Amino acid sequence: MGMDIVLTEDPEAIRRFTQFILRDLGGLERMLQEDRIDSGPRRIGAEQELFLATRGWRPALLALKVLERLPEGDFTTELAQFNLEANLPPVYLSGDGMRQMEEGLSAALTQAREAAAAEGARIVMAGILPTLLQSDLSLESLTPRQRYRALNDALCRRRQGPSYRLRIEGIDELMLEHESVMLEACNTSFQAHLQVSAPEFPSIYNAAQAVLAPVLAAAANSPLLFGKRLWAETRIALFQQSLDTRGSSAHLREVPPRVRFGDQWVESSVMELFQEDLARFPVLLAMEVEEDALEVLDRGGLPQLRALQLYNSTVYRWNRPCYGITDGKPHLRIECRALPSGPSTLDEMANAAFWIGATLGVAGEFGDVATRMDFDDARGNFLSAARQGLNAALMWEGTPVAAPQLILDTLLPLARTGLEGAGVDGELVERYLGTIRDRVASGQNGATWMVRSLSAMKDQGVRTERMAALTSAIVRHQEEGSPVHTWPLAELHEAGGWRDHFLRVEQYMTTRLVTVRADEPVGLAAFLLDRNQIRQLPVEDDEHRLVGLLTFRSILRLVTEVGADSLSEGRPARLIMEADPVSIAPEATTLEAIRLMREHKLSCLPVVKDERLVGIVTERDILPVAYRLLEDRLREEEGGDDVSG
Repeated sequence: MGMDIVLTEDPEAIRRFTQFILRDLGGLERMLQEDRIDSGPRRIGAEQELFLATRGWRPALLALKVLERLPEGDFTTELAQFNLEANLPPVYLSGDGMRQMEEGLSAALTQAREAAAAEGARIVMAGILPTLLQSDLSLESLTPRQRYRALNDALCRRRQGPSYRLRIEGIDELMLEHESVMLEACNTSFQAHLQVSAPEFPSIYNAAQAVLAPVLAAAANSPLLFGKRLWAETRIALFQQSLDTRGSSAHLREVPPRVRFGDQWVESSVMELFQEDLARFPVLLAMEVEEDALEVLDRGGLPQLRALQLYNSTVYRWNRPCYGITDGKPHLRIECRALPSGPSTLDEMANAAFWIGATLGVAGEFGDVATRMDFDDARGNFLSAARQGLNAALMWEGTPVAAPQLILDTLLPLARTGLEGAGVDGELVERYLGTIRDRVASGQNGATWMVRSLSAMKDQGVRTERMAALTSAIVRHQEEGSPVHTWPLAELHEAGGWRDHFLRVEQYMTTRLVTVRADEPVGLAAFLLDRNQIRQLPVEDDEHRLVGLLTFRSILRLVTEVGADSLSEGRPARLIMEADPVSIAPEATTLEAIRLMREHKLSCLPVVKDERLVGIVTERDILPVAYRLLEDRLREEEGGDDVSG
């Protein structure tokens, strides 16, 4: 997505651009037939996606300012202004190539950290930033580049329905609707690239598919979204659903998502993947193309295949085939998009080495893995690994195996063979695969570390404090360089200043609500108030729209005026509820909530977004703010007395 592109609704322009894609496919097929694809020493590469965070470890919309301080070409924008991407130059896999990549990654991160610090921000490597809130994903956070707006507009036009619907179930459940593609900005990854010759592409690509699940199980680092504990690698579900434009009406028709694992093994050529994608997914974006690939080949030149590359950037395979030109030679590579950003540079390099080594090792040991493994097993394994991480049970050669056992007993030895066979220095093989071995043996990857840390902080502070504590600990350990299996659990004091976590209503509102419908009996409302030890009960309709508020006081008044029998007479709640109660938006400030409660003499405020009830804030929720302010003031005064004494 680094190209300048324009979106057009002109059918003629779309048809013209599609013709260039077809010419590019013809050019690539001709290069394959003429053996023009590089088959020399194998190269690897990577892209590092990052979050920018500032006060309270909240996402910082500073990407453009930070980029001004960084070397041109080495870093680029991403969809959101709180994201950056660093592009690492390709290196040869053999010898100390992976050490060069790790040193390049460390140097890039040092540059990014220094540039971010100059703007008052910090760099965070995480698959999903724990402190993200849904309100951070408005179009105001979209990077002001035409290509991102074009992508959003194109996908929104294709979307069948008024909004993107997200539903992910884990320990907790997340269900929400969103109006733009900005949900995709919650994801950051460490994308590893492996160069592959044309003849070996089918067997190596199939091997990459087969090993992706166990590699992901070991690498999982994204268990949280908006404070909810979901999948071990929630990015997988989030990325697919955030770009899913399919509707539910054609329930008898199989319509694949644009983000996907794939449908079958590759049989003979990379062309199968490009041709399948073009057959299934319409062209979204068009740009002016001057190059005709076949004419360039006729002149003896090398085509850039820009139309095909742009189209390929809008189809999101987890192992994506790519074409490029390096040192004047056209090449093919596999881009692994499933690996998350973080937890540390060593962890990321270990994940990449494991994927590369296991891919080469399995291809070398099995030949074509398609002869030994059912594709549905590989695809099912991928989803299981994303959901369960190291707790997943995976199918390997038709037999279920626990992920840790498969990794330790089978795949790490194959990965070692693959890397050593590629000429990687033995010291580096042990450095990276030893990290995977120790991580899996300990049972602590990034996902389990986060979930265990949250469990240890249970009932301490508010949710946003716990998320900030996690993020603060992540950054501290990243800057120290230690791998995640050695990290102690995060502690609440690492969250820093508590004030940053009470700035907006959504940071501390109660979202696990107890409600009634307007036509339900008052007796049920009284039971719910007593059972849950609460004094306010929102009244909503079947669409979760707020229609009233029923309080303990209103029930007490009813009993006083009519008698206790009124609770068993089946009177509907609408007769005593307060209709159209004062409410507040989740993005509103705490000061605004206090002002409304004082002005209207309220003890609670229902929280409403897009006309739907999403939470409630009570005096009890705001009380900790006053307590901590008083505590800080007394501490300051005591400190002042000590100094004066």
